Amino acid sequence: MIAIYEQLEGISDSLRAFALKLTGNVADADDLYQDTALRIMSNADKYQEGTNFKAWAVTIMRNIFINNYRKKVRRGTILDQTPNNYYINSGDVSVSNDGETNAAYKELLKMVSSLPDEFKRPFWMAFKGYKYDEIAEELDAPLGTIKSRIFFARRKLRKMYETASQERA
Repeated sequence: MIAIYEQLEGISDSLRAFALKLTGNVADADDLYQDTALRIMSNADKYQEGTNFKAWAVTIMRNIFINNYRKKVRRGTILDQTPNNYYINSGDVSVSNDGETNAAYKELLKMVSSLPDEFKRPFWMAFKGYKYDEIAEELDAPLGTIKSRIFFARRKLRKMYETASQERA
């Protein structure tokens, strides 16, 4: 454990620089570094002596960053690094868009809900930001099956939307 701590201290500066490169701001970089250091210390028994410690640590940091990013995407978290959160606070005035009217959205929701369950569930999960392999694991289905079901769901929705558009015209 002491050897791990000493090795971690030896690469601390480069890990902090890598964290800053990944996150883009000092506060998030510090959090990422701390999470990484904690994970390294708690998994010290998994480190194999004689292997590249820095590569092991960087891989841990990268994986933590990717997992955190995926969680933020799933939650719909907005990252705003502008001074005083300009973009987050500028949403008071909205501009309407004909493509996003309530009627069109409700119509699309009806189309999605009319899909068979085997297509609807993987499609919704993909729409919410889940990765294909996460969907396959959750639904206990092969990855190829999930990919094809989402593909066919999109194709069916496209045809339904085109038909509805033609009927409106």
